[in-house]
Amino acid sequence: DSFKGVVDLVYYRAMVWNEDDHGMTFKEVEIPADMKEEVDEWREKLLESVAEFDDTLMEKYFEDPNSIAEDEIIAALRQACVANKVIPMLCGSAFKNKGVQTMLDYVMELMPSPLDMDNIKGTDPDTEETISRKPDASEPFAALAFKIATDPFVGRLCFFRAYSGRLDAGSYVFNMRTQKKERIS
Repeated sequence: DSFKGVVDLVYYRAMVWNEDDHGMTFKEVEIPADMKEEVDEWREKLLESVAEFDDTLMEKYFEDPNSIAEDEIIAALRQACVANKVIPMLCGSAFKNKGVQTMLDYVMELMPSPLDMDNIKGTDPDTEETISRKPDASEPFAALAFKIATDPFVGRLCFFRAYSGRLDAGSYVFNMRTQKKERIS
């Protein structure tokens, strides 16, 4: 109940969520004075870490760490994430919708697009052979379900990460776990 907001080290801002709309909106505020010293220490560590992934940033870091722009930090973090060298840590609460928007923004900015990644390997359900799929809508549909939830108004929901292909309402997919085809609505 005492969770009010977070400090974003990349954009060097504090964010406080609005309780009236259950965290759907937030406002940017000054970093609290009693936190400034600790925030500065952590931002320095962030800048040092991202500078390791870019020689130009390393030079800027040694000359003046504060001269590194936000877009340069994002670019270096993205490069490090794609190389699987850095795992960003974000804070929030899905229960009260605090930090969800920020987390999704960072996913879009930092996480690799399917086009950045190698082809995904899987098992052909008919032949049991290992096959490779590229992230392309023209490929057969392949996905990994990572969460099943029940909504009182909609029913069962399946959250998945699509690797290839296209899925339309009314399509059928093969569930490798149950070995059955399931209709998508």
